[in-house]
Amino acid sequence: MSVACKTVLASKVSASFRDQIKGDIKERQVRPKLVGFLANSDPAASKYAEWTAKTCAETGVEFELRQVDKQELEEKITDANEDKDVNGIMVYYPVFGGKQDAYLQNCVSELKDVEGLCHKFVHNVYHNVRFMDDDETMKCIIPCTPLACVKILEYIGVYNTVIPLGNRLYGRTITVINRSEIVGRPLAAMLANDGAKVFSVDISGIQVFTRGTGLKLRAHSVQDTDLKLEDVVSQSDVVITGVPTPNYKLPTNILKDGVIAINFSSFKNFEDDIKSKASIFVPSVGKVTVAMLERNLLRLHDYQHDIVEKK
Repeated sequence: MSVACKTVLASKVSASFRDQIKGDIKERQVRPKLVGFLANSDPAASKYAEWTAKTCAETGVEFELRQVDKQELEEKITDANEDKDVNGIMVYYPVFGGKQDAYLQNCVSELKDVEGLCHKFVHNVYHNVRFMDDDETMKCIIPCTPLACVKILEYIGVYNTVIPLGNRLYGRTITVINRSEIVGRPLAAMLANDGAKVFSVDISGIQVFTRGTGLKLRAHSVQDTDLKLEDVVSQSDVVITGVPTPNYKLPTNILKDGVIAINFSSFKNFEDDIKSKASIFVPSVGKVTVAMLERNLLRLHDYQHDIVEKK
């Protein structure tokens, strides 16, 4: 008997975005420059840097990886902020961890913040603000991995295009197992802002993100719960994992039959038999994340040159 589950690869989802970026760069004869700062010895960060360099070379983006001592990182970010030849800046986190990394995120100029991690962009994500200007010609920069997860959900049809834009996840229940400030929390906020009921899971407990009954709220609200993992996963149409350890495995037997399972961790968070329960399985999102990084870069390049999008 054939397995009902369909595996969707990040390379397939990212292809159209990469082709569009490559085409835009070639047609307009521009070469945006992205600088990445690596100040740690994290293998996952090094792998992400490799993917970034390879993808940028293929699409026509100039990428420069600068390996620096973490004690000098703030100064080097400031130099890149002031360099007119640099259109985008990214930092491979974690560097120090905690509040010091949050401080570094805000050291990057918002007009060069391809990762969308500065205070203004994070604030806009949480408050469901989608443009940087009153005329709505400058779209906000969205954190790359959360945006990649959204694009994957759009690709596989979780977003209902019959419903008006901004509400297209209404009626969906989604669990996100990760509540980091870099990925898990902004992802939960974005999905809830688009209408979903989102259970946000981390080691401290489970919160629910919603826009209320009938989507009455403009932006999501957050409530603590006493629910257990099996309570929320069993009712979720989509389960997204991002636990940064090889030891974590989400038990297949607690998943809803026909669940859509997406993993953004660099480790395999689902058990080997996930395809026996899932209708769609996305084992990784990395290539879509890099495509979103380039997309953000091209957008920032245009903002720096006063090129805005038409409504």
